[in-house]
Order: sequence, then structure tokens, then C-alpha cells
Amino acid sequence: MLEKKIYANGQKVYDLTDNYLTYYFKDGSLKAKGPIKGNKKDGEWKHYRKDGHLWKIGTYKNGKRHGRWQRFSPEGQVEADEYYEEGIRVKQ
Repeated sequence: MLEKKIYANGQKVYDLTDNYLTYYFKDGSLKAKGPIKGNKKDGEWKHYRKDGHLWKIGTYKNGKRHGRWQRFSPEGQVEADEYYEEGIRVKQ
């Protein structure tokens, strides 16, 4: 998960502070953020588009999607509303 630390242009790929991980795009804008536990995503994560708008929000449990996941259009409308159990989609 944390193999690559810096993009070729010198921009950092991620920042890890107190079990909270933030990923960045190559241009330095926010890509995703959320908590980790035992080097795996665990808890609510938010994923963003390059323009800064929210793309997806959902919960991970032990590194797998778990619970409600929503995906948003560039205009902010809900495009998908799904539920997962330990990485398997159970409801759309």
C-alpha cells in the first residue's frame, strides 16, 4: 500500500500521520484520505477527483470495502449507492 513515496516530479504520493493516511495526485491535489490500522484501510475514506470534488465515500474494514459506499458525479449527484460485506457487494 505504501510502496511508492514520491512521484517522478518530486511530489509526495502520500502523508501518514498518526494512523491517518492522505494520498495526493501528481500535481499535489488531494486524492484520498482516511484512517489505517495495521497498514490497511480501516474506517471512513473519502476519494476525490483531480478537480477537488468528492468522487467516492465509504468504509473499509481490514482493508476491504465494508458497509455503505457512494459514488458522486462531477456535479455532486449520487451516481451509485452500494453496500459491501468484507469486500463483496451485497446490495446496489
